[in-house]
Amino acid sequence: MDKSWLSKARVSKAYRNGVESFLNFAFAKSAEGNEILCPCVKCKNMFWQTRNVVNEHLICHGFVKKYLTWTFHGENEVEDSDNDDMVDDDDMYGLLSDLAASVGPEPDGMTKHFFTLIEDADKEFYPGCENFSKLSFTIRIYLLKCLNGWSNSSFDSLLSLLIEAFPDAEIPKSFVKMKTMIKGLGLNYKRIDACPKDCMLYYGDEDSKLKSCRKCGQSRYKLPSKDDGDRGEDDNVSGKQVAAKIFRYFPLIPRLQRLFMSSKTAGYMRWHEKKRIKDGNLRHPADGQAWKDFDDLHPDFAADCRNVRIAIASDGFNPFRTMTSNHSTWPVVVAIYNLPPWMCMKSEYLVLSSIIPGPKSPGNDIDVYLGPFVDELKKLWSEGVMTYDAHRKQMFNMRACLMWTISDFPGYAMLSGWSTKGYYACPNCNYDTCSLRLSHSNKMCYMGTRRFLDDDHEWRRDRSSFNGKTEFGRSPIPLSGSMIKEKLSGFINDFGKRDNKKGETRFPLHKLSIFFELPYWEKNQLRHNLDVMHIEKNVFENVLGTLLDIPGKTKDHLNARLDLRDMGIRKKLHPVESSNRKKSVLPRACFWLTNQEKDIFCQVLKGAKVPDGAASNISHCVNLKERKLSGYKSHDAHFMMQYLLQVAVCKTLPKNVAIAVIRLGQFFKAICRKVISLSELDKLQTEIVETLCQFERIFPPSFFDVMVHLPIHLVEEVRLGGPVQTRWMYPIEHFLGVLKDFVKNRNQPEASIAEGNSAKECLIFCSRYLSDNGDTRFTRSSRNHEGFVTGENSADLFPILGRPLGAKKNGKGKLIELNDEVLTQARRYVIINCQDNLSELSAYIDEFDQSQSRKRKGRNWAREKSQAQDIVQWLELCVQNDKHVSTMIKHLASGPNYVAQSFSGYLINGYRFHTLSREKNLQTQSSGVTLTAMTSSYASSKDKNPVLADVTYYGAIDEIIQLDYYSHFKIVLFKCKWFDSEKDGYGLTRVNFRRLKYQNDPFVMANQVKQGFYVQDPMQQDWHYFMETLPRDLFDMRVDGLEDEYASNSRAPSIEPVLPIDNNEELEWSRDDVEGITVEIPESKNTEVEDAVGLDAEEEDDLATKETETTAVEPKNTSEAAILEVEEEYTSESENGDGDEDEHSSEAEMTDDFYEDSD
Repeated sequence: MDKSWLSKARVSKAYRNGVESFLNFAFAKSAEGNEILCPCVKCKNMFWQTRNVVNEHLICHGFVKKYLTWTFHGENEVEDSDNDDMVDDDDMYGLLSDLAASVGPEPDGMTKHFFTLIEDADKEFYPGCENFSKLSFTIRIYLLKCLNGWSNSSFDSLLSLLIEAFPDAEIPKSFVKMKTMIKGLGLNYKRIDACPKDCMLYYGDEDSKLKSCRKCGQSRYKLPSKDDGDRGEDDNVSGKQVAAKIFRYFPLIPRLQRLFMSSKTAGYMRWHEKKRIKDGNLRHPADGQAWKDFDDLHPDFAADCRNVRIAIASDGFNPFRTMTSNHSTWPVVVAIYNLPPWMCMKSEYLVLSSIIPGPKSPGNDIDVYLGPFVDELKKLWSEGVMTYDAHRKQMFNMRACLMWTISDFPGYAMLSGWSTKGYYACPNCNYDTCSLRLSHSNKMCYMGTRRFLDDDHEWRRDRSSFNGKTEFGRSPIPLSGSMIKEKLSGFINDFGKRDNKKGETRFPLHKLSIFFELPYWEKNQLRHNLDVMHIEKNVFENVLGTLLDIPGKTKDHLNARLDLRDMGIRKKLHPVESSNRKKSVLPRACFWLTNQEKDIFCQVLKGAKVPDGAASNISHCVNLKERKLSGYKSHDAHFMMQYLLQVAVCKTLPKNVAIAVIRLGQFFKAICRKVISLSELDKLQTEIVETLCQFERIFPPSFFDVMVHLPIHLVEEVRLGGPVQTRWMYPIEHFLGVLKDFVKNRNQPEASIAEGNSAKECLIFCSRYLSDNGDTRFTRSSRNHEGFVTGENSADLFPILGRPLGAKKNGKGKLIELNDEVLTQARRYVIINCQDNLSELSAYIDEFDQSQSRKRKGRNWAREKSQAQDIVQWLELCVQNDKHVSTMIKHLASGPNYVAQSFSGYLINGYRFHTLSREKNLQTQSSGVTLTAMTSSYASSKDKNPVLADVTYYGAIDEIIQLDYYSHFKIVLFKCKWFDSEKDGYGLTRVNFRRLKYQNDPFVMANQVKQGFYVQDPMQQDWHYFMETLPRDLFDMRVDGLEDEYASNSRAPSIEPVLPIDNNEELEWSRDDVEGITVEIPESKNTEVEDAVGLDAEEEDDLATKETETTAVEPKNTSEAAILEVEEEYTSESENGDGDEDEHSSEAEMTDDFYEDSD
C-alpha cells in the first residue's frame, strides 16, 4: 500500500486523499461498530473515535510518528519494503498502545503517570537523536542494569557520569527516579500480614482489621525486643508497626489480562485451539483426556478458546544457597496452558502467584496462603473480567479455570491433603495400596504389582518368585473428587501450628483441599500430578546404590535379608549366623557385582562423552577409587537412566537382571517423549507392569519404596494430562533458581524476591517491544537456534538452513580445494537426493536407469554400483544436448566450484554438530550422526532380488563442506565416516570404528541427519554403542511454515522395541561363583539402620524413624492402633515441615545447568 502521502503537507490534496484511503481500509478491516482507534498525534491509537472525528484529527493534528505498519487497523505485521529503515526502532508506541487497555478514563494517579510516559516516548533523547526517545533509552539502560546485576550505587555513578558527559541528554538523575519513571510498566503485588503460626491471613473486610490471631491469639505485629526496654512502648508511636509475618501475593487477573492486551502474546493465547495439530497424538495438555472431559462438562467455558487454563506448582527452597541455614521459602507458580508447549513452561511465561514466607515450610497449612488465589479463581470462573484482546482488537469476558497442580511427592501431600507416607502412601491406589511394614529394615515397602497383570498371567500364581503368595487382586480404582468430598463430609479444616491443636483427622486424608471450593474441581479427572523428575531420580538412585553396594544407599543389607527370612522366601539369600551369633554371612545376590565388575560399570559412566548441552560432565561425578557416584544433578540421573545405564548393566549383570534394568530405562525414555500416541501408551502400561514384576522377582522388598511403585501410574497420567514436559518439575525448579538470584538482602529474602520478580515482569513486558538490537535473555534466540540464512542468490530448492560454527569473521569459513574424487562424490549425492523435490530431474534419472539396464544385463548389485558412479557424467552430457532444460538442472549438471568452504561445526534442526577434529580435545561428543533412508539391500553380490526397505546408517562427521554452485545456490554437506553396525543380544545398536563402510559415498545433507553419541564397549575396545538423542528445545508440531524457533517438522524416533521377559525362567537368587560377605549382627534390632525411611533419595542419610513394631504386617490386617501410630508420625512430621527444604534448594540449583547453556 502506498504510504508516501504521510510525508506530504496536511493541507495538500495528496494527504487528504491518503487519509480517505486509510479510513476506507481501516473501517473495512478493524472497525468496532462505527469506531476505530484514532492514529492521530493526540490519540496515538489509544481512543476509539468515529470516522468524522478521526478524519478531523488526522487533518488537524497529523498522523502519529513511526506508525507505518497499521497493525491496529487490520494490516499484517509484515516488513514493508518502503519502511525497512524503521525495522530496528524500539516499538515504544506499540508498548504504550497495548498498555493503554489497562488505563481507565478517570484522572487517577495511574492514568496521569501513563500520559507522562507518552510524553517521554515523544521526547527526543537529545536534540536531533533519531534512534532513542527518553523512554526507550531509559528502558534500555534499565534492562542492562537488571540483566548484568549492577548494584544501585554503581548504577547511580554511571548515570552521574553520563549526565556530566552528555548534559543535553534526557538522562534520569538516579536509579530511584528511573524506577519511578517506568513503574507503570510493571504490575504491583500485595503485602498481606499472616499469623506466625500459619493459622490465618489478615485478609478480607473483617480479618484485615484484627490485631491478633483469632485462633491462637498471637499478636499480628512484632513485639519490642528486650534491648528496646528503656524506650518504652510509647516511643514506637511515631513509627509503623511491623508485621510478624508477611505474605506477598501477586494478583493473577491483571497478569492474565496483560497477555491478551499485549499484541506480542495475544495471538498465542488461542494457539491450543486454532494452531494445535489434532492428529490423535499427545503434544499438549489439550490433547489429553482430562482437557476433553472438562470441555464436555463445561461447554460454555470451552466455547471461547481465549478462556484460560492454568496449573499451579509449588516447592520449597533455601533462598540463601547454603546448607547451614534451614530457611524454607515456598513460592507458588502458575503455568498457562493456552500457550504452545514450547512457551507455556518457559521462565518468562510462568507467573509467580505468591511467596509463602519461611523460615519453616507451611506444611498442611498451605491452604491458608492459597486463599487469595482461590478467591480470584472463583471470580474468574463465575463472573469473568472484561479484557481487551489485542489480537482481535475487541473486548471480551475472560474466564479461567485450574486444571491441576504440579509438585514433588511431599508437596503432593500438602496440596491434596492425602498422606504420602505410611500404609496408604500411594494416592492413586488410595485405600487399596498394597503395603508392608518391614520390621528389620524399619520401613514401608510397596509391592503387589501383580495386581495390574492380566487375569490369566502365569505370574499371578507364582508363589516362589514373589512374596510366597498367589495374587488374584485387581488394579485399584482411583478416588474421584466426589468420593473424596463424600469421605470428608462434615470434616472441618483446622489450620495452624498451635501446641494445643486438636483437629479432626481421617487418615490418610488430613484435610479437604481448598481447591474443592472451586465449583468444577471435584469433577476434574486429573487434579494432582505425580512428578516424573523426582520419581525417575529416586528410582535411579535405588538402582545405582543397590548395584554398586554404596553404603547408606544400597537396599540389600543385613536387615533386608532378615526381612526375607521373616517372609519365608528366597532361602538361598537368608543370612547364615555364626555359632556365637555375633556375625552373619550374607550370600551374594544375583545382582551383586564384584569389584572388577564395579570398575567396568563405573568406567562406562566415567568415559562417556555426551552431546553438547545434553547433560553436565558426568565423569566428574564418578569416583573410580571408591566405586560410586555422587554430586550429580537430577537431569544427569535422567540422562544416565535413559542412555548410559543400559550399556553399563549389559556388560556386568546376568541377562535377566540386565534386561529388567534396560526395560526400565526404555520406559522412562518413552514416557518422556514430547510426542506420543495413544496406541503406544497401551504398550507402555503393559511393559512397565511386567518390568516392575520382574524387579520384584530380583530385588529384596526393601528396594520397593513408594517411588519405585509410582511409575506404574505414569502412563495413565500421560493419557489424561498429555506429555510430561508440561507437568514435571524441571521448569519449575529452574524458575525457583531464577528467584533465588534475586535475594540480595539476607535479612528479608522474600522481599528481595518480590521486588526482583516485579522488575523481571517489567523487563519481560518491555523486551517484547525492543528491536533486535535490544538483546536480552528474554528476546535472544536459544543457543542452538540456527535461523534461516538465506542470501540473494539462494534457490527455493536449496535454502541455506542452519548456521556454521568455526567460521572466520567474514563468515566464509576456511576455503579448501576439493579433488576430483571428492567433488564427484558430492555432486553425485546432491543429484540423487534432489529428485524427490525436482520432478524434471527425476525424469532424467529414470531415463538414465533404463539406459543402464539395457546396457548391463549382469547382476543387479553391480549395475546399481556402476550407475551411481556414471550418473554425474551422463547428466552433464545429457544437459548439453538439451536446449529446453531448466536453469536449475543446468546448474546441478555443471556442478559446483571446486573451491568450497569448510567449517568445524554447524547448527541445524536444534542440534549442535562438531567435526571429529574439533571435538578431539573437548569433553563433549557432537559428531555422531544417524540417517534412515530407503535402500535396496542385497544379501550378497550374487543376490538378484534385493529388498527395498529403510536402512539406518551410523557415522561420525569428518568434514563440513559448503558447495558453491557459482553463486546460484549453496548446499551444506556433511562428509562422514560410516561404520559397520549390528544389534547385540539386548537389542542395543553398536558399531565397529575399524570397519568403515560406504567410503565411496561419504556425503549427506546437513538437514537429513539426526544426532547421537557413542559409548565405548568396555569389553571390546573397537565396538561402540550408539545412542540417538533429541534436541531439547524442539517440538514436533508437524507444520509447513515454522511459526517459532522451537517448533519442528522433525519426527521423534520411534519407541525402541522392548526386550521380552521369559516368564517361566527359573531365577538364580544367589551367585555361587563368589563367597558371601560376613557382617556383624547389631546388638539390638532397634539400632540405627543402614536404609532410611525417607521418601527421597536425598533423605536416606537421615536416621530411620524408630517405631515399635517388630513384625511385618499386611495393611488389611493392620490394627487400629498401628494406623494411629503412623498417623501421629505423619502429623508430627508435617507440622515440623516436610523435611525436604535442603533437597528442594539443591534441586533448584541442579536444574540450572539443564536449562542454561553449557560449553
